[in-house]
Amino acid sequence: MSKDFRIIFMGTPEFAVASLKTLLVTGFNVVGVVTAPDRPAGRGQKLQESDVKQFTRNFDIPILQPEKLKSPEFIDQLRELNADLQVVVAFRMLPESIWSMPRLGTINLHASLLPQYRGAAPINWAIINGDKKTGITTFFIEKEIDTGKIIFTEEVEITETDNAGTLHDKLMINGANLLVKTVTAIQSNQYPQNEQTSPQLQGTELRNAPKIFKETCKINWAEDIDKTYNFIRGLSPYPTAWTVLQNQQNSETILAKIFDTEKERVTHNLPAGSVVSDEKDYLKVAVNHGFLSIKNIQVEGKKRLSVQEFLRGFKNIRSFRFV
Repeated sequence: MSKDFRIIFMGTPEFAVASLKTLLVTGFNVVGVVTAPDRPAGRGQKLQESDVKQFTRNFDIPILQPEKLKSPEFIDQLRELNADLQVVVAFRMLPESIWSMPRLGTINLHASLLPQYRGAAPINWAIINGDKKTGITTFFIEKEIDTGKIIFTEEVEITETDNAGTLHDKLMINGANLLVKTVTAIQSNQYPQNEQTSPQLQGTELRNAPKIFKETCKINWAEDIDKTYNFIRGLSPYPTAWTVLQNQQNSETILAKIFDTEKERVTHNLPAGSVVSDEKDYLKVAVNHGFLSIKNIQVEGKKRLSVQEFLRGFKNIRSFRFV
């Protein structure tokens, strides 16, 4: 790889680390890394470095952590690095003054097959919606979010047992390799630039991937078994689907996160949210067209437990229902 071809990398979480690592291992000249400022985290509120910063500190690469992307100081720092190309993976939305700065522009790696699932949470929403496939896309950043010209795409299967965590890892690895392919093509000036076509013209529905908030994550046990199953795994392990356990005898309520379930498709007449359990080995929740057997659960203020561990410490579960 030519050392004259200068790259600035922008990213923050673990998903971005794989791409940065692959670029460096392949021999690309990354002349600067932009990541989020250190933030207080945890009970002690100690300053926490981003995953990208922790990784980059092992290399002799300048690290920039701007609070404001439009600050003159940050813009001057970028100009001094004189990049040919900027690469963005899981970072903030950039102002035009930043993404238009390099002579070859700025590219982004997105965890979906654009134009499907534009937005902040494409991995979660693809599973929540029950999709059988998703993918990764590299594209040039333009004014409207996730709308720029597509360079390359690659499909990735979503299995019946994938959750947001396992799919994240698959897309992270495949995405890093697709990014290297993209940067290689741009460096050699042999790359496509395809307009994003409208799914409506192809007879499919355009779905977005908005940011997920806590209120988005509450389970509706009255939904169909497949929809509820997909909802839970689409939010696992983060930000995690949650529910309320309500004691039918005294109206006591307990918040709990649900991480993993298994489907049991049967006919029954129980109200949605009803509990079926031997209070030892299994805990099933009634849904439309069957039951969801809970495998992992975390009661508010406690650690995550297997259902067997949970039942050993939680007495009289059959007096509760999930609401």
